[in-house]
Amino acid sequence: MKTRRRPLPTSVRQQSGAALITGLVLMVVLTLITIAALRTTTLEELMARNARDRDLAFQAAEAALRAGELELQGAVAPALAPNTGRTPRITDGSRPEYWTGTHPWATQSVAMTWQPQDTSAPPRYVIELLQTGAMGGGTLGFGPLTDRGVYRVTARGAGSSANTFVILQAVYQR
Repeated sequence: MKTRRRPLPTSVRQQSGAALITGLVLMVVLTLITIAALRTTTLEELMARNARDRDLAFQAAEAALRAGELELQGAVAPALAPNTGRTPRITDGSRPEYWTGTHPWATQSVAMTWQPQDTSAPPRYVIELLQTGAMGGGTLGFGPLTDRGVYRVTARGAGSSANTFVILQAVYQR
């Protein structure tokens, strides 16, 4: 018995591999889309981490600012001494670049006794006397204040990175 071979249909013989090429092109396109999505996600994670770090620094600075204001609300104004955390007016104190670059925060500020969780340093503040004079005022509990004045409280809070910090200022009349 002789077997006869049938010739392949003409459509099978004339295929040129178009499905393979199309599949490879689709794989390349899907790879590029995946890489773009991965880069976008990574960037968004970095932005969220930076926003959280800045928020931590802001909250720490806010706590230090409130601590300085609480100190000024006491019955007696804080004792002032040059080159300390409680000082007479600093001539460059109204310039933002002084507080961000020049002021020696480590030696001439009041460090908080606690450090917020996930921050790199405890918050600090500086109280400076801007002006003295008769401005009236007083309290029912303490009577008229003898040591009146206008004070500026400058606070610095650090985030989880030592390079992230926020500086806040408030003017307080006593």
